[in-house]
Amino acid sequence: MARFLFLDAMTDLIAKTAIDRRLAGIVGPVIEGLGFELVRVRLMGGKTRILQIMADRPEGGIEVDDCATISTAVSAVLDVEDPVEDNYVLEVSSPGIDRPLTRLKDFDMWKGWEARIETTELIDGRRRFKGTLAGVEDEEILIQIEDGGEEVTIGLRFDWLSDAKLILTDELIAEMLRQKKASGTFDESQFDEIEEIEGEDDEPAEETKH
Repeated sequence: MARFLFLDAMTDLIAKTAIDRRLAGIVGPVIEGLGFELVRVRLMGGKTRILQIMADRPEGGIEVDDCATISTAVSAVLDVEDPVEDNYVLEVSSPGIDRPLTRLKDFDMWKGWEARIETTELIDGRRRFKGTLAGVEDEEILIQIEDGGEEVTIGLRFDWLSDAKLILTDELIAEMLRQKKASGTFDESQFDEIEEIEGEDDEPAEETKH
C-alpha cells in the first residue's frame, strides 16, 4: 500500500525517466518508512553509472548520519530488487543549499527566496523563469518576475514544471547558517568554498558501490 501511495504522489521533478520512476517506486517507500522523504532520484550515465538519491526530513534538516542510514537501507532493497543491470555507485545526499524544488510544498516552504523554474511548454513565449517565489495557490506556483521593467506575479501550474531549484545567494547561505546554528547541528565544513556551478549538484554525503 505504501508504494502505491508514493507512486500517486510522484512527479517528473522527482523522477524524470522510466528507470528513475521505477527506482523511485522501490526506494521511496523505504525512505518514507525511515521517517524521511524522497526529494529526487536520478540514474546518470558515464564510465561508471551513478544513482543519485536526494532525501530530506519532512520539516527539513537532514544530516550526514541520516544519509548513511538511508544509504544502508536503500542499498539492501536494491540488492534484492536489482533494477539496474550495470554496476553503479549509490550516492545519498541532502538537497543542498541551492536545492531542487520537486514537491508542491517546497514552493510554499521557500516562499520569499529566489528560484529558477523551467516549464515543459512555452508560456507566453518562454520556458525559463527567474524570480522570487510567492507561495502556492491551488495547484499553481506563484513567482514574482521582472516583465517590461516592472515586477509582476505570475502563476505556473505545478504540472507544467520540468525543473526548478533555488538560486544560491549570499542571503540563502546566511539563512542556512542561521538555521544550522539554531538547531545546534552546524558543521562549518559544509559551507567551505561554496561556488555556484550551473547544472551541478552538491557533493554526496554517502557512496556505496554496487
